[in-house]
Amino acid sequence: MVLMATALICLVLIVIAVFGIRSYRKKLTSGCCSPSDDTAVKKTKIKDKNISHYPYHKVLKVDGMTCENCANRVENSLNQLGNVYARVDLSSESADVYMKQDIDESRLRETVNNAGYRVYQVINNP
Repeated sequence: MVLMATALICLVLIVIAVFGIRSYRKKLTSGCCSPSDDTAVKKTKIKDKNISHYPYHKVLKVDGMTCENCANRVENSLNQLGNVYARVDLSSESADVYMKQDIDESRLRETVNNAGYRVYQVINNP
């Protein structure tokens, strides 16, 4: 009876270890929040990348990004606003947002929030 209980406990521990290793391997290969089909989030293509065409610039400090997929989600959501060229730097947890027309801070915060992240500071740059 004791041997059966020991074997059952060992089996449960092995199953838990296998699932843990699979999950960790997925995080190493595709980031923490990749879609279930193991494909990376693709960046939205911007036609006009000439920064001199964007007279307004704000830096958003973004909380919650942990991998490149997170950064791509934030960047894509900002770039879909129109007349915006955004670049996200994961290491500094910030988004440089270049705009052809000034966009209200609350709209930028809402856009990032809708992508699943939080803006904790907005810096207006000339």
